[in-house]
Amino acid sequence: MKENVIIRNERKEDWEIVETITRQSFYNLYVPGCVEHYLVHNMREHEDFISELDFVLELNGNVIGNIMYTKAKLIDENKNKKDILTFGPISIHPAYQRMGYGKMLIEHSFKAAIQLGYDTIVIFGSPANYVSRGFKSCKKYNVCIENGKYPAAMMVKELVPHVLDGHKWIYQESPVMAISEEAAAHYDSTLEPIEKKYLSSQEEFYIMSHSFVEE
Repeated sequence: MKENVIIRNERKEDWEIVETITRQSFYNLYVPGCVEHYLVHNMREHEDFISELDFVLELNGNVIGNIMYTKAKLIDENKNKKDILTFGPISIHPAYQRMGYGKMLIEHSFKAAIQLGYDTIVIFGSPANYVSRGFKSCKKYNVCIENGKYPAAMMVKELVPHVLDGHKWIYQESPVMAISEEAAAHYDSTLEPIEKKYLSSQEEFYIMSHSFVEE
């Protein structure tokens, strides 16, 4: 089946289906409803969006997945800034999840990121989904958030080994990630209704997103 897979850059005619897949992938996963499709809607117009790293995955001619990247920064103890990457959302149509397509998108994007000269990726997510892709706890790379804490959900991937050695880093994400929940809810209300539900995955996400690695 996977010989019919094509990974290519997203085109404007893909926008609607990508937003739909993103909404279907994330609805009720972390909270009742979701905001990820609204983030996708906004990201493409933002200065930190990297169109060269915006990929869709086609299976038998149909788009079933997408990954998007934005610029981010690491700031060291001397206030020096380092340009890095973050990705998300990464979405696979629910009918095709847990079949390796997300892995294919991620690995393809890593190679493209290296070719563009990037050496580090920082993401927030469930470690169970990403440690097999080479991500490690942010604490292992001395990467914290502005309050000095190390979120359990924040993970780091060095595309170039040891590039972060010898420094203490503060992670700074793009302003595009600061989503207005009110604006997201309004946008969602203009789309085909999906029932909002309370699921156990939301409690798991709450625990993970409010947990920190001890210093």
